[in-house]
Amino acid sequence: RIALRRMPSIRQTLQEMGVKVRDVFPELRRSPRAGGDGPRNGTAPTLLTNYLDTQYFGEISIGTPAQSFKVVFDTGSANLWVPSYKCSPLYSACVSHSRYDSSKSRTYIANGTGFAIRYGTGSVKGVLSQDIVMVSDIPIIQVFAEATALPAFPFIFARFDGVLGMGYPSQAIDGITPVFDRILAQQILQEDAFSVYYSRDGCDIPGVPRGHSVPPSRRRVSVGAELLFCREGCSVAVDTGASYISGPAGPVSVLMKAIGATEVAEGEYVVDCERVPQLPNISFHLGGKVYGLGGPAYVLR
Repeated sequence: RIALRRMPSIRQTLQEMGVKVRDVFPELRRSPRAGGDGPRNGTAPTLLTNYLDTQYFGEISIGTPAQSFKVVFDTGSANLWVPSYKCSPLYSACVSHSRYDSSKSRTYIANGTGFAIRYGTGSVKGVLSQDIVMVSDIPIIQVFAEATALPAFPFIFARFDGVLGMGYPSQAIDGITPVFDRILAQQILQEDAFSVYYSRDGCDIPGVPRGHSVPPSRRRVSVGAELLFCREGCSVAVDTGASYISGPAGPVSVLMKAIGATEVAEGEYVVDCERVPQLPNISFHLGGKVYGLGGPAYVLR
């Protein structure tokens, strides 16, 4: 079980420091798109923590004895990486986080293959290693990456240490079997599925009921009372590691026009800050339910 708890966002952290996000992350101006109890009743919940507006992380351990790390459970990727003790002190983002020390693990097996994964703000590079990874008290033998080069932005401000990819094996770099697939191979879960539950106040539940899942084609988007696009339903990807709701340029342009936003650069729109409280709701229709976002929820200041 990896439970949820809310944390301040990187945006809030920078504001408290008197730093503007756009000054630290110029890439965002150019392209906004760019503790557990173990298995119980066939489920293995894990505690998550909210960070960077839409980032949630939870704790895992690697090695023998266990070394703890906070990782983002990312459905948009399929590899596990954490900062390494081999990372140079010149990389301040490494020094400010928990680092895996292979010399202190009795179960470490060297691999040495180079590894690199690219994000919108830079690449994480390192070497592959093998060790015992513990997720919600489920031990697996896992090949993962020790990050030896970690870009300062955004990781120096992040409360999490690394990323645990929950995507499909076809997404995995170097053909590495993902953590979740290793867990499935042990046949200790009731179903070959995982669920993610987010709430503002936190909640202790043994998984999300099957009836609460939504087929990927039953998604629609409306502004106010008008259904703008996806009238017949459209497929979407739920990316737990992303910080934005994104979509094709055409429909997004229609959406921005409907709320009165002005395009100032390709893919970047602005609205008058004084109008934010009066902006129309943008609603997402999922499985017969409507989830509305008011202006303050979908406008970044």
